[in-house]
Amino acid sequence: MTLPRQRGLTEQAADAAIDTACRMLRLPSIRNEFSDIADRAVKDQMTYRGFLAELLMAECDDRARRRSERRIKAAGFPREKSLRTFDFDANPNIDPATIHTLASCEWIKKGQPLCLIGDSGTGKSHMLIALGTEAAMRGYRVRYTLATKLVNELVEAADEKQLNKTIARYGRVDLLCIDELGHMELDRHGAELLFQVLTEREEKNSVAIASNESFGGWTKTFTDPRLCAAIVDRLTFNGTIIETGTDSYRLATTRARAEQVQAS
Repeated sequence: MTLPRQRGLTEQAADAAIDTACRMLRLPSIRNEFSDIADRAVKDQMTYRGFLAELLMAECDDRARRRSERRIKAAGFPREKSLRTFDFDANPNIDPATIHTLASCEWIKKGQPLCLIGDSGTGKSHMLIALGTEAAMRGYRVRYTLATKLVNELVEAADEKQLNKTIARYGRVDLLCIDELGHMELDRHGAELLFQVLTEREEKNSVAIASNESFGGWTKTFTDPRLCAAIVDRLTFNGTIIETGTDSYRLATTRARAEQVQAS
């Protein structure tokens, strides 16, 4: 299909031609924003080049936004969390400067690990999801999963002779976020399968974990001492360890709200 090209189109005919062309060329942002940008161009007396630049930048910006949204959705985060909404004053154990350095994603570029260790309610999962979201927004492929869910998937894949394929799939993402590591004891087979995923990613692609157990308590999750030591080594070598503490700021916030209600 070709569009008729005429000189001296009326405004209405020009708008219709632009709409049709944008549909054919798959330029939805230009199609949606053309009229407003055109009006602004007249008002601001833009040059033709300036007007064209505004149109193309609008399309590029919108495509970048849609790509970020797709990567965030593909990551499988259970809920939205951002660094902007985290209350650093409520948990002084978490250094804002360290977190904002991590948000630059240089550690992901270098394939380094991150460990968030602390009790429930201290912000581990919030940080894990927020930093994973930052990575997705910066163009990295991210995948979030619970430790038990990952192990169950690996066990099922092994039973169905799909283990190598599954490990390779988890090995390809730039950042693998594993939450709630240490909440449940894993049998030796499950622990070995998880170890294979970590080995596949070692010094190539980053792993970020959140755990409510200190490394010394991981023997309750990984009952084989040698395997436990090997897993800790994979998750800490050249990595960043952040201890979020033992005082639940989430519980403290709930209590404070309850006291405000009672006072009123």
